[in-house]
Amino acid sequence: MSLKAGIVGLPNVGKSTLFNAVVENGKAQAANFPFCTIEPNVGIVAVPDSRLQVLSDLSKSQRAVPASIEFVDIAGLVKGASQGEGLGNKFLSHIREVDSILQVVRCFDDNDIIHVNGKVDPKSDIDVINLELVFTDLDQIEKRLDKLKKSKAKDSQTKVKEEAEKAALEKISVALLDGKPARSVALTDFEKDAIKNLCLLTMKPVIYVANVAETDLADATNNDYVVGVKNVASELKSGIVTISAQVEAELSELAIEERQEYLKSLGVSESGLGNLIRATYDLLGLRTYFTSGEKETKAWTILEGMTAPQAAGVIHSDFEKGFIRAETVAYNDFVAAGSLAAAREKGLLRSEGKDYIVQEGDVMLFRFNV
Repeated sequence: MSLKAGIVGLPNVGKSTLFNAVVENGKAQAANFPFCTIEPNVGIVAVPDSRLQVLSDLSKSQRAVPASIEFVDIAGLVKGASQGEGLGNKFLSHIREVDSILQVVRCFDDNDIIHVNGKVDPKSDIDVINLELVFTDLDQIEKRLDKLKKSKAKDSQTKVKEEAEKAALEKISVALLDGKPARSVALTDFEKDAIKNLCLLTMKPVIYVANVAETDLADATNNDYVVGVKNVASELKSGIVTISAQVEAELSELAIEERQEYLKSLGVSESGLGNLIRATYDLLGLRTYFTSGEKETKAWTILEGMTAPQAAGVIHSDFEKGFIRAETVAYNDFVAAGSLAAAREKGLLRSEGKDYIVQEGDVMLFRFNV
């Protein structure tokens, strides 16, 4: 599975600083003026997972391949972006294909960094961004409904699908006009499938990224800005992560062995990137399983509830089509045994069929016949 997250926010909230910090060889410019990101910046980041190297060492693998997440950073949005203000509407299209939206919100005071609206006000900032996403979806829905009204579908199957799409879009339109996101609307599975190709922005799950000063990173409970963002996130049933883009930038300049010591000195145990990815996995209901052998140990990302054949299909569609069985051992059992062969000898390696639901951390070997 290719996991994508789009980074949005007002200018000067720390978007590009965060992007540059977490994406190796990030190309985004970070400067104290609006619209410094002229083209969408895309970067692929390895998902931190300490289990990967443990398995790789035990299997004496030639290489360890982590799961990855793709970040898309777009220009800072301003009020009126959906109508073209500040070049914004040009960039909103770049996040249509993402799985989730990371909305960076400024939660620090700094007289040297200009706020585009004159003062730091997270609630107002969030409202501006959310309204622009709402307006963008409304415009798209209006155009699509107009096309559906003119449609002259002949076969019954197409007619049924178009009716479902029309019904879903009309319900969503009412919610959007009330300032509510599309994801808040109760739809049937058939209706969801009918509008899936529209990639509505407010249908995507959101994680609010509260960007704080270094001094607030260990304990942000006394930061009134963060408290405000948490209240909004709770109200909108969205995720929230507190990070310091500046700390992430400083971490990216340190040697890997020095990073943990630096985090420890700040009173935190994990980088913002780790927190961000974990929150994204939780929000999207994602899980990780592993394959491990002499050639390579690899982490694979799947949706919670996937069966063994579906998980095999993430590697290659032929694995799913010709699935026979999966030889499976839990991560902790694999580590305790010391190898796949030892796990088999101790009876820890199980043979699972087509109905098996893959569990977090499973180490799997698929048997298939094409």
